[in-house]
Amino acid sequence: MRLFLALELGARERRAICQAIAPMKKAAPEASWIREENLHLSIKFFGELPDAAPAALEEILAAVAAAQPPLDLRISGLGAFPNLRAPRVVWMGVQHDPRLELMHHDIEATCAANGYALDARAFRPHITLARVRDEMPLANARALAVAARAVGYKGVQQVTALALLESTLTPAGPRYTKVASIPLGGG
Repeated sequence: MRLFLALELGARERRAICQAIAPMKKAAPEASWIREENLHLSIKFFGELPDAAPAALEEILAAVAAAQPPLDLRISGLGAFPNLRAPRVVWMGVQHDPRLELMHHDIEATCAANGYALDARAFRPHITLARVRDEMPLANARALAVAARAVGYKGVQQVTALALLESTLTPAGPRYTKVASIPLGGG
């Protein structure tokens, strides 16, 4: 199973984001835009694990999740890694929240203590909107940057659980299936 841990967005929030970024999709049609139902905030990628992994992960993450109260993700701002002039990943931002940073840290520490690989990259919470495989033509990158500056989207999504998702790769793109929901605050 190819697994990752995420914070899910509700259907209304996902739809609103897709409507807000429609001009960006027109500006950069060669990008692989994430399907609406797949929008989420990734917390930790585990990769390929045995079929028994979801139950084990749910057990070790229950205490971490119980110690974290539900939180509101404040969603706004657009950008790209490494930047909008040469985008590889186009994203929507999530405002800095110390509670989200602490939760991520505690998840990483708990997973590392239980034998899962530690993610050495800095945690930069974002919602991936698109991936760019080949270098984007400069004119399209400029059009994308202009379209991104025009998007004034701001949203708030309350998160009450961690979602352990299985990613199945298909010719039409990845399909995500929730295999466990781990409530925050012990709820």
